[in-house]
Amino acid sequence: MSVELITQFREARDELKLAITELKKRGYTKAEAERDYRIALAKEMLKLKAEGKPATALSDLARGQEDIANLKMQRDIAESLYESALQKIYQTKIEIGILEKDIEFDRRG
Repeated sequence: MSVELITQFREARDELKLAITELKKRGYTKAEAERDYRIALAKEMLKLKAEGKPATALSDLARGQEDIANLKMQRDIAESLYESALQKIYQTKIEIGILEKDIEFDRRG
């Protein structure tokens, strides 16, 4: 059996563990960013409503505020980073599957 294949397999498995850990961290960051955005948006919409702004315009007006827009951007970035970590997990699983097949082929000769 090829020592190199076994080494690559172990490295890929370790990489998968790290990617899963990273996904958990990014999931938490994503949830926090979503929470912060929604709370700030709701507060801004209530403020605008109290100022007598038309109800049909509240959402657009609130989202146009710089601080709300920045929170939305942070939310979107967190979501993108979460998705990239998820894709890394998928990619690593595919690599592990290929290595498993290579190891099996190597065993058979």
